Amino acid sequence: MSAIQPLSVHTLQQWQQEQRRFILLDVREDDEVAFCRLPGSLHLPMHLVPLRHNELPDDQAIVVYCHHGIRSLQVARFLEHAGFDELYNLSGGIDAWSQLIDPELPRY
Repeated sequence: MSAIQPLSVHTLQQWQQEQRRFILLDVREDDEVAFCRLPGSLHLPMHLVPLRHNELPDDQAIVVYCHHGIRSLQVARFLEHAGFDELYNLSGGIDAWSQLIDPELPRY
């Protein structure tokens, strides 16, 4: 059974409001992050994850996100194989966040 669970943007917002302890990992490219990002996120581009995943804490949940949720799922799968346990993929990515939570966040 996979340790990766889908996480809705509404649940992520609730976790933030509750000040739940987790890492919000943005795996998009630099130019995407320069355009818009979720507050409090840690930026680690997808192509660098295999080289730097050891910098991530393994004692707390990691919520991985990208534009729509495809790249983040691939990264979450990599992290699962690297031994991380509590992994979440943000369903719909930052695009869903801008549509459903924060319409002021620019879309691309």
